[in-house]
Amino acid sequence: MKKIYKIIFLLLFFQNFSEAEINNKQEVDKISKNLRCLICQGQSVYDSQSEFALSIKTLIDFQLDQGKNEEQIYTYLKEKYGVWITYDPELNTNTILLWLIPLILFVFGGILIIKKLSINSLKKNEKKIYNLYFSSYIFFKRLCFC
Repeated sequence: MKKIYKIIFLLLFFQNFSEAEINNKQEVDKISKNLRCLICQGQSVYDSQSEFALSIKTLIDFQLDQGKNEEQIYTYLKEKYGVWITYDPELNTNTILLWLIPLILFVFGGILIIKKLSINSLKKNEKKIYNLYFSSYIFFKRLCFC
């Protein structure tokens, strides 16, 4: 009977251990997708197979095993490699232009589109008024036989 309990305990233990490994792998993938590979341009650490990317994945896995959370890992990597390593930069005094320029361009583009549409509609209205005036002038001229 004791053997059965030991076997059940070991099965449950290893099942729990494998679930923790799967969760840890998913967390490593999630974090590494948001990090730039400093060796391969345009690739994330998740996509890259460079030595740097593999060492960062190992580092993330090690820190997760130590009980650190996602924010602590990002903070550590930003301190070591700079803010540029993350794909989502924070909003601070150094990156304010990075966040504001697209907004300014969007507003400026909207204003240009509205101006262009209003100018075109004014021109169309002026033509309609001119045509109405001219046609009424001709109508009254014919009516009066002048």
